[in-house]
Amino acid sequence: MLSLRFRQGSNAPQMAGAMKNTWGPLAAVCVLVIGAYANLSQSGLLELLSPNPASTYYNLLVQGFRAGQLSLKVDVPPGLAQLADPYDPTANAPYRLMPYRLHDMSFYKGRLYLYHGVTPELILFWPFAALTGHYLLHRQAVAIFCAIGFLASVGLLHALWRRHFAEVSVAGLVACALALGLATGMPILLSQADVYQVPICCGYMLTMVALAAIWCALHEPERRGRWLAMASLAYGLAVGARPSLLLGAVILLVPVAEALRERRNILSLLVAAIGPIILIGLGLMLYNYQRFDSPFEFDLRYQLNGQVTRHFFDLHDLWFNFRVYFLGAPRWSRQFPFVQTMVSPPLPPGHSNVEGTFGILMNIPLVWLALASPLAWRNRSVEAGSILRWFVAAAALLFGIGALTIHLYHYTSVRYEVEFLPGLMLLTVIGILGLEKALANQPARRHAIHWTLGVLLGLSVAFNLLASVEYHAEAHHVLGVQLSQSGKPSEAVGQFEQALRLYPNYPKAHLNLGIALEQMGHAQDAIDQYQQALRLSPDYAKAHFNLAVALEHTGKIPDAIQQYQQALRL
Repeated sequence: MLSLRFRQGSNAPQMAGAMKNTWGPLAAVCVLVIGAYANLSQSGLLELLSPNPASTYYNLLVQGFRAGQLSLKVDVPPGLAQLADPYDPTANAPYRLMPYRLHDMSFYKGRLYLYHGVTPELILFWPFAALTGHYLLHRQAVAIFCAIGFLASVGLLHALWRRHFAEVSVAGLVACALALGLATGMPILLSQADVYQVPICCGYMLTMVALAAIWCALHEPERRGRWLAMASLAYGLAVGARPSLLLGAVILLVPVAEALRERRNILSLLVAAIGPIILIGLGLMLYNYQRFDSPFEFDLRYQLNGQVTRHFFDLHDLWFNFRVYFLGAPRWSRQFPFVQTMVSPPLPPGHSNVEGTFGILMNIPLVWLALASPLAWRNRSVEAGSILRWFVAAAALLFGIGALTIHLYHYTSVRYEVEFLPGLMLLTVIGILGLEKALANQPARRHAIHWTLGVLLGLSVAFNLLASVEYHAEAHHVLGVQLSQSGKPSEAVGQFEQALRLYPNYPKAHLNLGIALEQMGHAQDAIDQYQQALRLSPDYAKAHFNLAVALEHTGKIPDAIQQYQQALRL
């Protein structure tokens, strides 16, 4: 798709030879990154609670579609329908997790619906089930979408290098590819791959494809309409996966604006740019109307998790979310995996929650090099400089609009960072290429930049990989808590032990393993776990309290009193 013709000239053979030499290293990086995705992919809580792939959310929707309905193929518990207010999260709590597992479904007129975007269902889950007779797990779908999105971004990188940055070394190209694969939050997202992550990764994949088509539209004027139609189709499907991406569709007008500047007829280009996405939008409106009697209802107001009366987007959340998403300072530990979830500032009024976020500027320092992206068109011909400016504008709009939309949302989550971080990383890669080209004739400075780039890339990738360990362990830990609270302590023990194999110094997992062991009557083993939790976190008040209770039950009253006093002090 990104195959662009070489400009004719005496250096064409050398450029062709250089291009040939890049395929091996780039292929190796792609294999490494996709292999990492496959190994990092781990089912999240809702999928872990499902007894088999057929009972996962998107596959319940597959079964619904096959039965000729738009709702999920799942029976509504009679008790839920009989509640005075089925959207009261306290009243419906018994139905949202085990054994019914209706958490984050939407309920309307006696049917259950999936509020997550329909595109993954149409392009992957349903076709896979129809072709193979089997069901795809959410974590497998997330890995597939991430891999294709990464390959599309590497294709863009290679096209940028070949067309405009042939002076950049293969090592620099490989570093940029690694950044696109392992420094964009994907390892963290893959570590808890569930129904939430599926549409986000699908949107990421399709926006990368749309950007690739826009690149081709900018470079191939004679086929600009075709490429724009492809970009519009891809971006429309991305909106079908994540409606929050809608405003970013303005990037489809970038090639139209370039054609207008060149005084070309833009009517056919406008039709190509907006036609497919409008048709998809009309399809989504019909889909919504058939489900909720309104073309503009995307299920959010009928969720069972208590969000019915919320204002989902608010200017009051903008500054808070910016501080969390970009400025949140890292927390480091001496114990593996060394990275800990940041401490959130106090929530503003009306804000729901902060779920495991990290400050991008503090934890992925490589993105600071996005500030160098204007160097990409420095000392260029008028034509080449103009094309690069338009493409950088498209990438910047995708990043900026995506970030602004998420910053206005009432819920802050690490998975939402993937909505705008890949666009920022693409700008970073362009900045790196521009910086290398600008310093091509300054060996000393270029050498210093190489070392700086290596350090920043190493820190950024290491943070992503290390942070994913905690999120990976947390999925098992949360499942263990659910099993323990459901009266299945022996199964819970297995989940806590799996969490501790991934993250040995996880105080909460030690605490809850102790609770499960105590439920099974293993008092001394429980005491050992509480003590281990306190060795890792001496000020853990709950661990002091649980240890006190266990000591009291074993007749060690003076020791129990001491632990109660510690708990009260804390």
